[in-house]
Amino acid sequence: MVKKYKHILKDRKDAAQKLRDIIPMQRVKEEKWDFVAVSSGGLELASLIRGGLKNRIDFIFSESIMAPHNPECEIARVSEGEEIVINEELVDAFEIQYDYIYGEAGRKHEEQILSYIYQYRKGRHFFSVKDRVVLLVDEGSETGLKFMTALKTILAQGPKAVYIAVSVLPSDVHELLEPFADDIFCLYSIDDYVETDLYYENLEKVSEDMIEKLLEEVK
Repeated sequence: MVKKYKHILKDRKDAAQKLRDIIPMQRVKEEKWDFVAVSSGGLELASLIRGGLKNRIDFIFSESIMAPHNPECEIARVSEGEEIVINEELVDAFEIQYDYIYGEAGRKHEEQILSYIYQYRKGRHFFSVKDRVVLLVDEGSETGLKFMTALKTILAQGPKAVYIAVSVLPSDVHELLEPFADDIFCLYSIDDYVETDLYYENLEKVSEDMIEKLLEEVK
């Protein structure tokens, strides 16, 4: 199964072209959907999908919260709107106190997320999506926590509709996200998902300059 999907996509440009074939791009243009990335790679992908359209584009910043004694294990995530999504199964399994999670969320928000907002958006808050149609974009997802945190942040604003565009996704995460989105445009839903990098031939890190350049467009 791993070999079947390995390097199934060349790069983000290839993924964007394929996603444009399944996303209703005419509706995106006419209804002025907002493109909202949930990662730096998702931001470049969103820009490539948008192409020459003038639709707004932005980035929801979020930070992971790791287990107290396991820096490799993500147990929760906090967004710039201070919404928190918790992996309840892991928290229960490791008997982690919720006070720890909320404390870490506050620290990550203050020390890291606010610095991202000032660096990349020059202090501007995430744009309002009230009564608007939103397309959440990412290049892939191992756990779905970034998407769930972004969804919670977006839904709190009262959008008209929320769609998801993603190149590759674990099939169980696809099922997890479905009830919260109006539709999911996904190229490959994979049962034995390993890590996102595996499904691309080339997945370069997005530079800080590119992030700043794309977010400078939003006034």
